[in-house]
Amino acid sequence: MDVRQLNHFLAVAEELHFGRAAERLGMTQPPLSQSIMALERELGAALFTRTKRHVALTPFGAQWLEHVRPAVAAIADLPMAAQRLAEGTAGRLALSFVSSADYSILPELVRRYSTAFPEVEMTLAEATSDVQVEALAEGRIDAGLLIPPAAGLPAAIDYRPLLREPLVAAVPEVWAEDGRLGIEHGKLSGDGWMDQPLLLFPRHVSPTFHDLVIDHVRAKGRTPHIRQRAIQMQTIISLVSAGMGMAMVPASLQNLARTGVRYLPLADAAPILETGLAWRRADDAPTLRALLGIALDMAEG
Repeated sequence: MDVRQLNHFLAVAEELHFGRAAERLGMTQPPLSQSIMALERELGAALFTRTKRHVALTPFGAQWLEHVRPAVAAIADLPMAAQRLAEGTAGRLALSFVSSADYSILPELVRRYSTAFPEVEMTLAEATSDVQVEALAEGRIDAGLLIPPAAGLPAAIDYRPLLREPLVAAVPEVWAEDGRLGIEHGKLSGDGWMDQPLLLFPRHVSPTFHDLVIDHVRAKGRTPHIRQRAIQMQTIISLVSAGMGMAMVPASLQNLARTGVRYLPLADAAPILETGLAWRRADDAPTLRALLGIALDMAEG
């Protein structure tokens, strides 16, 4: 059984006349009749009842037609489906992101990509930078929005920076009001605030982010007092709201409004955190190329 025979059956089933079906197919009637008879032998059942004046589907033929028609249509769509896959306008794309990207570049990147390529099935998963690097190396994701390690990424992974932003302080509202932080003109002034307990990422999860905060405190001659470590930005902000400590967070996290939390920029030069897009260098998938194009346009814009 091949596609040609299925088209023969479909033409006769729709025309219910071998002559008209043969004309529609651009062939003569005898080869068409032989094709249908060969198909019936292969199936072990009659598809049509035939008289000199009448052709009708058998009950078996009528039921089989319900399966053949969508199958033939799907086969006819295969070239167009292949073209869409090759162009990157269809297919799948798995993107991971660090929690801070959810409040900065992720929403706009997803919006632009989904608008340009609505037929691509995009899956999103939040993951820390270390988990993303492993997932990229193993081919479990196509791209990741991550904070690059200071030591660099593996040679097999390519990377482009998309966003550089200062860190700001997320502090409990009551601390901002009781005078312990040294706030001047809406900014943290001096380094007295460094005596307060810090909430921070574990170093193995994001060494770049962790060291950025710790090095900034130590550069002022202070010893960091880390009270609690948490993996997700939302958790850290919740702990700030509970008054457990303060945190240094990307400026874009100010988009995460939380009762009991105030965001304060530093009066002095603030550490700068970089977030970018990483992918496997050998990966040339059209969907990935399209994502890279949009991400780089955002970075340049």
